[in-house]
Amino acid sequence: MTEPKPRLQASWQRSEDYGVPVDTVDPLFTGSLDTESLFYECGTHVLRGLQSTLANEPISLMVADRDALVLTRLSSDRAILESLDKVHLAPGFRYAERNVGTNGLGLSLADRVPTLVRADEHYCTALRGYTCAAAPVLDPATGDLVGTINLTTWSRSSSALLLALAESAAANTSALMQARAAGGAVRRAPQGEVFSVWTDRSVGADDVCASRAWRTAYREVERAVRAGRVVAVLGEPGTGKNTLVALAHRAVARRERVLNARVPAAAEINGWLALWTPELAKRDTCVIVSGVDSLPAWAAGELTDVFAEARRPVAPQPFVFTATDYRAIPDGLAGLVDTVVEVPPLRLRAQDVMPLAHHFARRERHRDVTFTSAAARALTNYTWPGNAKQVRQVVRAAAVRADVIDARHLDPDVFSTDGHSLSRLEALERDEIVRCLTDPDATVADAAEELGMSRATIYRRITRYGIRLPGRSPH
Repeated sequence: MTEPKPRLQASWQRSEDYGVPVDTVDPLFTGSLDTESLFYECGTHVLRGLQSTLANEPISLMVADRDALVLTRLSSDRAILESLDKVHLAPGFRYAERNVGTNGLGLSLADRVPTLVRADEHYCTALRGYTCAAAPVLDPATGDLVGTINLTTWSRSSSALLLALAESAAANTSALMQARAAGGAVRRAPQGEVFSVWTDRSVGADDVCASRAWRTAYREVERAVRAGRVVAVLGEPGTGKNTLVALAHRAVARRERVLNARVPAAAEINGWLALWTPELAKRDTCVIVSGVDSLPAWAAGELTDVFAEARRPVAPQPFVFTATDYRAIPDGLAGLVDTVVEVPPLRLRAQDVMPLAHHFARRERHRDVTFTSAAARALTNYTWPGNAKQVRQVVRAAAVRADVIDARHLDPDVFSTDGHSLSRLEALERDEIVRCLTDPDATVADAAEELGMSRATIYRRITRYGIRLPGRSPH
């Protein structure tokens, strides 16, 4: 048996640390499968098309979710299906590293890159009769990992094209998800970014947000920083995690430089690490590592050692983690965390919307900006799925248009309660209706006349798009 490559070696070590048996395959079984998701629907459709072109090949094609739970398995070869049943590589079983050791499906999810595991590269001897190729699938709208496409064949079969087929099927799955999600914009792969976190030293945490939930989270982080603890701040994207950390650190060490190292796509990890890890040794510098729950397993392993060495005997520590889901933080990094603080989403902190709006408008115009009562009601009543980041985008766009921001200056999304993605034509129609209805003293009859629609059609569109104009009737 040849010596495993570095990624495989790291996976073998994790498998050993998990206590996975070397000679027995015993994955976790669950009878609950999510077969209603867009990922499952699109992945299965793509694999059925691929299966028709591989009808005489001994290949099994699988869709598995982000937790390595096999959702579906397709093959025209009875022999390989019967063999895979014996090692439980079948719907309902989890094939994560921690369950069965190094395998293509599990490693593609752990490292978030296309992966080929041949024959004796498997950790468990019972899997060495197979070669597996798998490629992760990202949600085209959010960039989140949703699962993987896995192709498995006999180890004696040629594997030259197996990984290319898996990558193509994963790309086609993501593209089909994009098409069936009403043509929403495709999210670009995250880039490796390292930048300073801007905070006005004259601005305190209470000036940015006013809610009790925000102030409680801030006080918890500040206390942990003063005590020299390693902190993980959790929350949805855009909730203000980096700002909260920067404010807390600067309250403890006013001259401290705060950097944000945002996790990039897996292919960019090496350059990203080289860019910022030397900063950990610098005095009066703190690095916020954003999105550690999306780190490839091998990079998390390297960083665990780097952070353990960088820990200081006195406060504050030179690094903070942020994540969306604590359960997805790799074990080594999670083991370093002393304090976990959660920042609630903005839809649960309506009291923070207007302070944020004034803050972002002031930063855009370099002076205080006024909001009319209609604009304030619209902003406060909206659910803000993009959280504070979305508030910043909406307010900046409005602030460049007017000295006094009214409802008609706001993005039409603010007036729509419908959570569904809209096609470009639907979005254009919705935006025109909102534009007409946010004109001062405008009525549905006025909007219908301007747009060349009947009043009944306008009412149907208002219902369809979930348009709401707080504080006034559209009649």
